Amino acid sequence: MPVRYLLWIIIAIIGIGALTIYSLYHGYLRFNYPTLAEFPIQGIDISNHQKQIDWDSIDKDKVRFIFVKASEGADFKDKSFKANWESARKRNFIVGAYHFFTFCKSGEQQAKNFIETVPHEPGILPPIIDLEYGGNCQSNLSKEQVITEITVLINRLEAFYHKKPILYVTSEFFDDYAAYQFEGNPIWIRNIYRQPLLTDGRSWTFWQYGNRGRIEGIDTFVDLNVFHGTEQAFDALIQ
Repeated sequence: MPVRYLLWIIIAIIGIGALTIYSLYHGYLRFNYPTLAEFPIQGIDISNHQKQIDWDSIDKDKVRFIFVKASEGADFKDKSFKANWESARKRNFIVGAYHFFTFCKSGEQQAKNFIETVPHEPGILPPIIDLEYGGNCQSNLSKEQVITEITVLINRLEAFYHKKPILYVTSEFFDDYAAYQFEGNPIWIRNIYRQPLLTDGRSWTFWQYGNRGRIEGIDTFVDLNVFHGTEQAFDALIQ
């Protein structure tokens, strides 16, 4: 093969690779495309990072539920929580609030922070505990101690809201701390590469399948999610 043809092939391969990386990074291309036919109940999760949202532009056929960040650790409260929560409720989106669990504070302290932030209202999803390594603090707690603090947080939130909290987990955190644990709690699993399979064999309830989604009405990237179940099962979570 002439050298000039080989060079053109190499340039084409590099160009295609660069375009693919650009498209993935900027949210024009994803690894997962769950359809509404397969997963008719889909939603997003938001926080202060989504900035000003044009709520009336969000397509309610594509976004049925919205998880809203409420709190983190023992004292951090998302400054957009109240506005996001009230705006979503006003437009009849099904909402749920989530708390970022930190290794550096007790489950009791974190439960207090969440309860102070999130109102106990009818027609909402169970409270959500965000369990992941990214953005977390360094800790010398043993695995057993971490599980104990998560359990305290779960029990306090369940007692207050009368619903079993949903556990948001990355695959790594699930394998390290949640596999074969907390089996009564619905699992919201993150996997932006493929449809997830939990290592302990149980079924997941929500799946975060994209972290650079584009939604009309939101100028920033937004996380994309689906519910795994029937309308009746979804309604049961809200009751």
